Formats: sequence, structure tokens, C-alpha cells
Amino acid sequence: MKKNYYPIMLDLTGKHVVVIGGGKVAERKVKGLKETNAKITVVAPMVTPSLEQMAKQKEIQWIKKQFSLNDVKDAFLIVAATDKREINKMVLKAAKPHQLVNVADDPEKSNFHVPSVFRRGKLHIAVSTSGASPILTKKICSEIANMYDEQYEQYIDFLYECRQHILQNVSDHEKKQQLLQAITDESFRKRGNWEEEFSKLLKRVLGEL
Repeated sequence: MKKNYYPIMLDLTGKHVVVIGGGKVAERKVKGLKETNAKITVVAPMVTPSLEQMAKQKEIQWIKKQFSLNDVKDAFLIVAATDKREINKMVLKAAKPHQLVNVADDPEKSNFHVPSVFRRGKLHIAVSTSGASPILTKKICSEIANMYDEQYEQYIDFLYECRQHILQNVSDHEKKQQLLQAITDESFRKRGNWEEEFSKLLKRVLGEL
């Protein structure tokens, strides 16, 4: 049966995440997960120097052992990232139906996979070909990076502050939508001096000029 994936932004703050494996693939998975403020446990007899350093700094927990079924019983999300297919299969078998599990070398058996993500501060753009072509995925991410330069990080922060101000201080629905639309217009972004331009926009739309 063809899989149809449902893309979501998942809040893992404080959630227990278990990564089985300590090699380069596991390291890459852990580095991505660290940004989510999840509680990360790595289970592996040996780990890369980078993962060992993270464990020493208490950024992750490292359980220095071979995988056993009980290692994932309390996990919200599981990543099987060893270089041994039989162990990855054991992880998959140990996972319960309610748990999220990703098997690095067998995406078809996983119930979720991680897309490539382009980030500019609060701006996150996820790209996936559902495993069909990781190379194309990376190519598209590179093209997106050229479309949204470093300025967008500050711009997104500015939009967040403006949106909070509008939602809290403008009660008229039509004017609220007008303001929200105006500040996301490309011509507004390119003018710069966003705070000053926003102040002028507020006065004009709210009839204070």
C-alpha cells in the first residue's frame, strides 16, 4: 500500500527520545533533535567523540550498552540508527503502535521520516520527496536558501512582534487583516526601516493621520 504522509511541526519539548546507535548517522540525528529541547537518550556501546562530548556536558544521556527491548519502552519517539540491520529490526519490533519510530536504513518500515529542513530563525521550510530522491531534496533546499537570505531571520522576528501588537490592540477584523497582509508584502520588506514603516501603516489604516 502506498504511504501518504501527514506533515506536521512536532513539539518535543521535554519528551523522551531514544536514539539507538552511536555512529555518524546517530550523531546527525541527535544534532537535529537537540534543537527541540527533547530529553535525548543514546543507547550504544560506543559513540562518536561529538556524542561523547554532549554526554559529558549533560546535553544528552548516554547508556553505554548494547540495545535491549526495555530501552525504548518509555520513549515518545525512537530512532534506530545503528549500522546493523538486525539491531534496527529489533528496535522496530520493540516499538509499540503508539510510539513514533524511524529506522534509518529502512524508511518503508518507519512510521515517520524526517524531511530536510531549511531554517532562518523562526522560518522553517521542510522539503521531502518521501524518500524518492534525497539528492533532489538537498537541491531544492539549496535553491530555497538562495530565495530567503539572512535578512529573513530578523524579518520573521519583526512580523511576530507586529502580529502580537495587532492582535492585542486592533479589534476591527477588516483592519486587522489589512495590517497583517500589508506587513507581509514584499514591497514592505524591501523598504527596510520596518518599525518606522509599521508605525506609519498603523496610523494610516486606523485613521489616525
